[in-house]
Amino acid sequence: MQVVDLSDIPEERVEEAEKTTVRWLIDEKIGAKNFAMRYFVIERGGNTPLHTHDWEHEMFVVKGEGYVSDGKTKVKIKPGNAIFVKPNEMHQVINEDSERLEIICLIPIKN
Repeated sequence: MQVVDLSDIPEERVEEAEKTTVRWLIDEKIGAKNFAMRYFVIERGGNTPLHTHDWEHEMFVVKGEGYVSDGKTKVKIKPGNAIFVKPNEMHQVINEDSERLEIICLIPIKN
């Protein structure tokens, strides 16, 4: 069993995103074989790129409010919301108004 502290993990800028950082909390570097857990911070006026990929992932809103979008519609998200993104589903996370939108995101590790 391993315990990691968010404050011990360095923030990395997310390429092709605006005002967005990620911390890789759990991944193959510490022995995870199936899933990676990431912690995203999207500052006011920031967003992840509108994109799609072959795998599903799950997100959980920890702090702040914002939107998830498929490029056509936007759905409001707030703390306590869980978001499921299907494989090949277009998606983007947008922070228009909150000081910081903080999200936990799980993705599969490709073996």
